[in-house]
Amino acid sequence: MSPELISILVLVVVFVIATTRSVNMGALAFAAAFAVGELVADLDADGIFAGFPGDLFVVLVGVTYLFAIARANGTTDWLVHASIRLVRGRVALIPWVMFFLTGALTAIGAVSPAAVAIVAPIALSFASRYGISPLLMGAMVVHGAQGGGFSPISIYGTIVNGIVERENLPGNEIALFLASLFANIVIAGVVFVLFGGRRLWAQGAVAVDEEPGGTPDAGTGTAGPTPAENTDGTGPSPTGTAVITRPDAPDTTRLNPARTATLTALVALVVAVLAFDLDAGLTAITLAVLLSTAWPEDSRKAVGQIAWSTVLLICGVLTYVGVLDQMGTIKWAGEGVGGIGVPLLAAVLLCYIGAIVSAFASSVGIMGALIPLAVPFLAQGEIGAVGMVAALAVSATVVDVSPFSTNGALVLAAAPDVDRERFFRQLMIYGGIVVAVVPAVAWLVMVVPGWG
Repeated sequence: MSPELISILVLVVVFVIATTRSVNMGALAFAAAFAVGELVADLDADGIFAGFPGDLFVVLVGVTYLFAIARANGTTDWLVHASIRLVRGRVALIPWVMFFLTGALTAIGAVSPAAVAIVAPIALSFASRYGISPLLMGAMVVHGAQGGGFSPISIYGTIVNGIVERENLPGNEIALFLASLFANIVIAGVVFVLFGGRRLWAQGAVAVDEEPGGTPDAGTGTAGPTPAENTDGTGPSPTGTAVITRPDAPDTTRLNPARTATLTALVALVVAVLAFDLDAGLTAITLAVLLSTAWPEDSRKAVGQIAWSTVLLICGVLTYVGVLDQMGTIKWAGEGVGGIGVPLLAAVLLCYIGAIVSAFASSVGIMGALIPLAVPFLAQGEIGAVGMVAALAVSATVVDVSPFSTNGALVLAAAPDVDRERFFRQLMIYGGIVVAVVPAVAWLVMVVPGWG
């Protein structure tokens, strides 16, 4: 058996173990990099660590550190409540508020599961109270997270753009972002129509109380707390008040100095990266340190809330990919896929591989492995690199509605007052439909026309 085939089989084993045994894929990839590098590729430690993505490590730590502070001091909760105020209780707009809110969070640097974890409990609580399909609301949250997930300063965006740059492929950060955003908006629109969106328009507006403890919101004209018969969240109340707060939670409906400074820091991060081309990771760490210095009580636990599992995942997978690159596996595999003789067929196969694996494992991990595999036949010039990367990105992330993925599992766990077995089956069927349809559509729209 050739060394290249051994390294590919080891990668498959890593994905299988990570999926079936709930072991961090990055940790497995580090172990695989050590074993394959030493025993198969005859690399020393320096050769193995040559593929360690130091720049992406700083980006992941920096942006998740800053976002952990925003979560700790209530800035993210304030954003959620402010968004609900904007629609003045119009039920049909609430799923779209959740879509764009989750997208905004991931676009400014939140890890996708973190954004879903923040928004999904509130979104599914609204769904339970106002008779909105939990599948509709859950899908809107997940697709929103993926819609914003490829902005130039987002986790996914910086990772994919970094891989593209390292592989010397033509890249277009804005095209990647817009492709993912448009694809997820279209999918969300279809889901909205099919799962009760039109009925929600007829439901009209409800009074939404965002003050803690049921205090009336002066902007809605609501007088008094939610009627007793609706306080358990079992049904909609056209005149009732939705109180989505924890009894021991601080007031997150008002800005205070810490939240104002955090919002300013998030805006500063966007401006620094997009307008001044500063490094996103170093800028985020700097802003996080400034906030930590000014409000140490709010950020004391923020370091522990950095997405270390994601950092380990990304760094481990990309280190193993670096080993594959050094031993020639990527070139060998790419030539094998390109050897099919039909580059367009090879492209659609890679999109489906990304979708199927990502439905059970890490979206970012599979992108980190597949994009380098596409390099050899992309170099032939018959397929546009920008379109291929965008199609792979969309195919590997929209399937995160699967209940086997982190985002899908978070939605399943956050849904109150539902038959969880039934909801699980709904998510699984919906995820299967997405896996079957989206890669082909992404290939047809983004690859066949020859973007980039």
